[in-house]
Amino acid sequence: MNKSFDYIIIGAGSAGCVLANRLSENPSNTILLLEAGGPDSNLNIQIPGAYLKIHKSKDDWGFWSEKQAEVLDRKIYLPRGKTLGGSSSTNAMAYVRGNASDYDGWSALGNSGWSFNEVLPYFKRSENHAQIDSLNSKYHSASGELNVTIPLKFRSPFVSGFIAACESVGIPKTNDYNGESQVGASVVQSTIKEGKRISGATAFLTPILDRPNLTAFTRAHVEKIIIEDNTAIGVQYTKGSKTNQVLANKEVLLSAGSFQSPQLLMLSGIGDSKELQLHGIECKKELKGVGKNLQDHLFFPICNESTIQEGVNHKASLINQIRGAWDYFVHKKGVFSTSPLEGMAFFDVNQKGEDVNFQLHFSPMWLGNKYGYDAYDLSTFPREDGFTIFPTLLHPKSRGTVSLSSKDPKAPPIIQPNFLSEKEDLDYLVKGGKMVFKIMEQEPLQKFTKQNGLPIDRSSDKNLIEHIKKTLETVYHPVGTCKMGIDEMAVVDPALKVHGIKNLRVVDASIMPKIVSGNTNAPVYMIAEKAADMILNNI
Repeated sequence: MNKSFDYIIIGAGSAGCVLANRLSENPSNTILLLEAGGPDSNLNIQIPGAYLKIHKSKDDWGFWSEKQAEVLDRKIYLPRGKTLGGSSSTNAMAYVRGNASDYDGWSALGNSGWSFNEVLPYFKRSENHAQIDSLNSKYHSASGELNVTIPLKFRSPFVSGFIAACESVGIPKTNDYNGESQVGASVVQSTIKEGKRISGATAFLTPILDRPNLTAFTRAHVEKIIIEDNTAIGVQYTKGSKTNQVLANKEVLLSAGSFQSPQLLMLSGIGDSKELQLHGIECKKELKGVGKNLQDHLFFPICNESTIQEGVNHKASLINQIRGAWDYFVHKKGVFSTSPLEGMAFFDVNQKGEDVNFQLHFSPMWLGNKYGYDAYDLSTFPREDGFTIFPTLLHPKSRGTVSLSSKDPKAPPIIQPNFLSEKEDLDYLVKGGKMVFKIMEQEPLQKFTKQNGLPIDRSSDKNLIEHIKKTLETVYHPVGTCKMGIDEMAVVDPALKVHGIKNLRVVDASIMPKIVSGNTNAPVYMIAEKAADMILNNI
């Protein structure tokens, strides 16, 4: 063994960056942070409007699902950040906490300490909200490291039409879906400051890299956690051509995300023994839930071409990109200064006044009226402007798995989400699509509409289902594969300690027993804040 540290953190994504910051505040703690990706030096990471250019780049793991039997046998692209900040360096920067009932639901499953009132202080600990004066301070803070704002540097006229159209169909306007009630339509709250992306790395890690008790390595690929006598004693990782082993005096903290945290547990001998035997891996601890319970949000586009050129598409031409770059770098404004998401709505799609079960994402972007565009390549989009609403399934009933493809640590895992395997999920997407058709027909949006885009024919459920299956994507919110709980399929306990293994915790989205009602980045920061508190207090 080589050098030892008190804490070894695997993964410098949202959770890993928070852990590194909080644990290293005490100078007596020594911390090693290991990130498989490189530095977050790609300029496109820092520019919010360059969001689409990060996918399928060197800063993206670029995973794919297995063929999805209920989605025309399509393989679905699953981007994950491979850089400091992880997916917070590659996401669309939406700051959404979910619904209070999500966390109360976790608590009701036996996860004491995770009710909404108990986790709210951890949301607030991270947050530094630019519009705090216009919000209820019971739910918000301006003292944390994570900058949150309602972007003002660029806004299309379409988003106001979206919010007004939602009001016309019974979804009220709100100024804060992260406040007392999640229900309503509003502009997006984003992790942006002065036209720049605020990731886990820029908020929590970069400012403290000079702490002498923190060592952070990029391009350090962890191969396994070293387990002896049901105790995590260290990790083995490669950096360049060299293989290193390092000891953990106190704990190993696994924050590699919902695909790679279960993969690393299995590579380390923790999982279903029958699956491990298939790859010649000695089972150190039988935990059948590792890699199970995979959940993700699903959405699809419904778009219209607009009567005016006030969106994103026309700005993708070369000359307009040059103009946009001038606006951004010289004046700190324009389309590059903000996320491609402008609006959101949360509501009960059954319209019975029940808890939030559906979400709409709104973007000032038009996909055209023909299939064949590449959702990850703006150059394949038409140059005429328009707007798109993405009906989003929040509570999928379908469950998937993550399993090993090989005992090679650098081989991608097998990701089988089983999308739409439960008919209820498709039924909800159809309901959501019909709601969007209705919203599109309201005067505040109809006045901007030149023609329908995809789907062109909106006359039947059959046509809508065909469109859903042709265009369905994930919202890049995989969770649940190392779920927290006290049942036989749980992987970690409510303190996030791996069942039956000492000195090993999982701290990332994989611990969610059920997916939250909204984008998952903000909840991951909360999970890490709470985990750091438990670690420092020896819970």
